[in-house]
Amino acid sequence: MVASPLPVEIAVQDAAGTRIALANGAARIELCQALGLGGLTPSAGLVEAAVDLARDAGATGFVHVLVRPRGGGFVYDADEQDTILREIRAAVAAGADGVVVGALTEGGELDLDAIARFVEAAGAAEVTVHRAVDASADPLGSVAALAGRGVRRVLTSGGAPDCRAGLEALAEMASAAAGRMQIMAGGGVKLDDIPALAAAGVDAVHLSARGRALRGGASGPGGGVDGFDETDAALVAAAIAAASAVPATPPLG
Repeated sequence: MVASPLPVEIAVQDAAGTRIALANGAARIELCQALGLGGLTPSAGLVEAAVDLARDAGATGFVHVLVRPRGGGFVYDADEQDTILREIRAAVAAGADGVVVGALTEGGELDLDAIARFVEAAGAAEVTVHRAVDASADPLGSVAALAGRGVRRVLTSGGAPDCRAGLEALAEMASAAAGRMQIMAGGGVKLDDIPALAAAGVDAVHLSARGRALRGGASGPGGGVDGFDETDAALVAAAIAAASAVPATPPLG
């Protein structure tokens, strides 16, 4: 399928989700695991599988790997930052087109020094800074601070609990960042939010489009909860259809 005028990124946790995103015309995926924790770094094998699927489909710039070593906040100590750097290099070496990263200081500001190291480790791969900006003390200022630092795009809800609540801030971010980096709206995106997000001037939308699978049998003692999240093909198709209906060049809000 042809990608929509407003690019759609799908957060996926497995090869099946990658196939669904490819089949329905998503612009790219954010490859991760443990979306219930906000997303963590996927395994090396999953990165390789997604890269192979994208290559076989002729999709370029498609696989963007979330590099986040644990749940919780985004203040990382030296060991955690070293792990992030190693995982960035491993993802790029495996063929990933980009990485998704972020870090904060103890004071709640973006850790620009850490992000600079992440950008350097990524080399020619694209860098997206994730919703750590929304957890910062000043989301608008955090986005502005990333301009000119080698960051391709920022994933943000406008500093709000979800994109609908952050719509005004997203419009300000999009206006301020135009031509220097992309603003991708993500966080609680619903299908009927997409036209308003497009009108606000964002460059892309991001959603997980998750359903719940109960296959695989009972987890039994010690196995955690039954079932798991999986990519819902119908939701992916509907999101891309909604994005396809917006103007190719939406006005800035």
